[in-house]
Amino acid sequence: MKHLKKIDPPIYKVIQNEAQRQEENLELIASENFTSLSVLEAMGSVLTNKYAEGYPHHRWYGGCENVDVAESLAIERAKELFKAEHVNVQAHSGSQANMAVYFSCLNIGDTIMALDLACGGHLTHGHPHNFSGKFFKVVAYGVDTQTQRLDYDKILAMAKEYHPRLILAGASAYPRIIDFKKFRQICDTVGAYLFVDMAHIAGLVAAGVHPSPVPYAEFVSSTTHKTLRGPRGGFVICKKEFARKLDLEVFPGIQGGPLMHIIAAKAVAFKEAKSGKFKKDQEQTVKNAKALCAALIEKGYRAISGGTDNHLFLLELSSKGLTGKEAQEKLDGCGITVNKNLIPFDDKSPVLTSGIRIGTPAVTTRGMKERQMQYIAEYIDSALKATNEKDCLKIKKEVRVLTKKFPLYPELKGK
Repeated sequence: MKHLKKIDPPIYKVIQNEAQRQEENLELIASENFTSLSVLEAMGSVLTNKYAEGYPHHRWYGGCENVDVAESLAIERAKELFKAEHVNVQAHSGSQANMAVYFSCLNIGDTIMALDLACGGHLTHGHPHNFSGKFFKVVAYGVDTQTQRLDYDKILAMAKEYHPRLILAGASAYPRIIDFKKFRQICDTVGAYLFVDMAHIAGLVAAGVHPSPVPYAEFVSSTTHKTLRGPRGGFVICKKEFARKLDLEVFPGIQGGPLMHIIAAKAVAFKEAKSGKFKKDQEQTVKNAKALCAALIEKGYRAISGGTDNHLFLLELSSKGLTGKEAQEKLDGCGITVNKNLIPFDDKSPVLTSGIRIGTPAVTTRGMKERQMQYIAEYIDSALKATNEKDCLKIKKEVRVLTKKFPLYPELKGK
């Protein structure tokens, strides 16, 4: 980055410091991952210079012959990867992908059902300060008070009572397998569309580690980062009958020019997701989440729903005398990055929370396995019990010893 270093030293330093933080720390935020160097190279390419409003071979600007190829490859690779009838790869984010879906099949004021935020839902699933909660009437379903798992019979009963136009399945903090077939049956019973937000589990779905929602849902949205390990961005899958409407809602409905450098990077990520290595990594991600969760349960922590089936889990910390915010800060001081998170039926505010969310995609991408999860459980437990700076520094050194054995980009070592 010699040009950036010369022109803008402060920004150069920010990037170098962040690279060091990612290299040295344990990244356990469930929605974060590390892209390949190939994805990074595509994102940093001259494709960022090209405006390409419209779709391949139907653009508003000239000179799009090369970016047309990139977007077409992204579309075809995503269709093949997820066995989809139609894919739009232009959404700048998962939130915009969700907005495009809503506008494709709903009218302002229609009723939707979605998972409550405290039970694992997302802001775009109906939070009152989000566009989804402002534009639509939202009925939130939750999880069972005892099992903290989805109660499909109760969801069906609610659907019969409220007659939503659309039911949204998917979550940002739900650690169990979601039964999309049951959601399809519920939607058919009340005549609702099924919309699945698979942003968190897209990589698992691509690898066959989690059941796919694509055969069951009219619409499926996702991000391309998280478990899919691509650039930050979104995409939408839909049935053929909604293809034209969806495309019009993305452009010109809610977006202008697509980010062609990001779309090229999405194409790379979709290709990488077809590899045998990617499949093994997704399988290992789940194994690591199960191992880390089990190790922390053995140390006396309570995991929401008793464990995990996917890449993440939630720990309740009130019984340890900590808020989620306090735990996040203590862990951060020891080189371990997590996020505070509401838990089902939380009695604390979203600013404090009673829990933390832990995920294993990023550490798995680095090559860590079950043995390392045992070490990480020790570090987490010690960090949460630490009472002084000396204890934190000791844990931080141990963390750095571990991360040094699993370099973020080994291809660059020695260069």
